[in-house]
Order: sequence, then structure tokens, then C-alpha cells
Amino acid sequence: MNYDQVFEALEQFGSEQTRKVLRRHGAKAPFFGVKVQDLKKIQKKIKRNHSLALDLYASGNSDAMYLAGLIAEPQKMSREQLQQWAEQAYWYMLSEYCVAPVTSASPFAMELAEEWIEAQKEHLQAAGWTTYANYLSFQADSEIDLDRVQELIQLAEQRVHLKDNRAAYAMNNFVIAAGTFCAPLFDTALKVGAQIGKVKVNMGETSCKVPEIVPYLLKVKARDKVGKKTKRPNG
Repeated sequence: MNYDQVFEALEQFGSEQTRKVLRRHGAKAPFFGVKVQDLKKIQKKIKRNHSLALDLYASGNSDAMYLAGLIAEPQKMSREQLQQWAEQAYWYMLSEYCVAPVTSASPFAMELAEEWIEAQKEHLQAAGWTTYANYLSFQADSEIDLDRVQELIQLAEQRVHLKDNRAAYAMNNFVIAAGTFCAPLFDTALKVGAQIGKVKVNMGETSCKVPEIVPYLLKVKARDKVGKKTKRPNG
């Protein structure tokens, strides 16, 4: 599929009902209102097409930008391109579910995650914590600086209740990811999770909730999933 064919498909899959839902979550025009499962149908037809991904993201259309993350090749992304994507990700579905997975599988994963965590903009902070969480989910513990992750768990404990919505949400999820995917850090994440307690995030006019760290980690342990890694995104 080429650029024009993709946009034709996006328009066909779009619906006013989905647009209403996405607006409640923070999406803004231009977008067609395409469900993620339908975006993945288009992805299956394209598979990987890095140049097309760059063009789609540059379009500014939210549906096209999300699809760009699904068909991009992270190893081909430059640091400058990833920074640009992060800057242009104007709502959380792009910063946390498009940019972060691509960045986590790129050669610049840790460099940018650390930089974004300390950024001034909330959406960049969220992208940084989520990039790190994604990285922990697939990278072998032997390749992870576990001491640094432990430091970041403590940092999340100090800052999470001081941060704005999506940054706080991403910090909370980082602690969960550390305890879930890095078995040596499970007890630390559990202990810190008890200190953090409930994290308040304004989820707007949605029914979404912030997962509580301790109950979540205990369920992971009960299912014997602690330390079990997932597949590398866009690998």
C-alpha cells in the first residue's frame, strides 16, 4: 500500500462513534477515528515500510501517526527522528503507545528514555518512563542496568504524586513493569508500590483507571509470570 491507499483505508475504517471515544481520551483533529484493531489490519497488509512510516507520521493525522509506529523499523530510526516524533506526539496514545515502543527497540532507547524522564514537558516525561518500561519488558536482565532501574523506582516513589496526569500514570506503570519483568526487582517494586499507594490521574470523561501497583504485582506473582519477558516491539 502507498500513502494515498493508506489514507483511503483509514477513512473507510473511521467512524463518528470512535471519533467521540478518542476525543474523550484527548485526540484532536485531524483524525478519522480508527480503532486500533483496524489499524492492525492495515499493518498486516503493509508489514514493515519505514519510509512510508515517516511520511504517515509527518502527516499530522493521529490515525496515520499511530499506524506509522506499527510499521516503522526502529533500528532505522535516527535519534533526531525519534526526538521529532516525541515532540509531535500531542496526546498519550501517540507518546506512550506509538513513540515509546518504537524508541524502546531503537539503538537510542536508554539515552532518550533518560533524557525524556527529566524533560519539562509532561508528554515527554511520560514517553521517557514508558520507553523504559517497554525496554524492561523484552530486554534480558543481563543487558539491563538493574541498579539504575532500582534508582528510578525510588525516584518514581519520590515524584509520582507531584507529577501531572500522564507523567504520573507512566511512573506508576514503570514500577509495575520493573517488578513484573525484572525478577530481582520484584520485592523492591512491591515495597515501593505499598508506599506509593493509589495514584490519582485525571482520566477525563472515560472509565479508565490507574492500576494499583501492589495488587497488580501480586496477581503477576500468582500467575507465575514474574520475570517472564515479552516479544521485542517491532522486532
